[in-house]
Amino acid sequence: QVQLAESGGGLVQAGGPLRLSCAASGYTFGTFNNYAMGWFRQAPGQEREFVAAISWSGGTTYYSDSVKGRFTISRDNAKATVSLQMNSLKPEDTAVHYCAADYSQFGVVALRVDEYDHWGQGTQVTVSS
Repeated sequence: QVQLAESGGGLVQAGGPLRLSCAASGYTFGTFNNYAMGWFRQAPGQEREFVAAISWSGGTTYYSDSVKGRFTISRDNAKATVSLQMNSLKPEDTAVHYCAADYSQFGVVALRVDEYDHWGQGTQVTVSS
């Protein structure tokens, strides 16, 4: 069972930066290199939504329209970590942010919540106006 642990959340003023990290361990199949990784978020009363995803190699990334140009996803396969650098934060970015892993045999990067099998506990990001 893959275990994911997020860190780096907190309170930040609008326009400021924040960096989230996710450490992975306990792979049932393969290694960290076999997993596409994603970040999702869920605000109170709303459904969990896609934020960003990255292929096993780090060579392909995807972003939601709401964060494109402001957020950057990256990974370090040697350390089994994935990060989300968030710049120019807005109050509407306030949510619990989750790290997720999807075993990807053919390099496909999942973008939907229901495609990911492994989730972290989440870390709160609050952006004040």
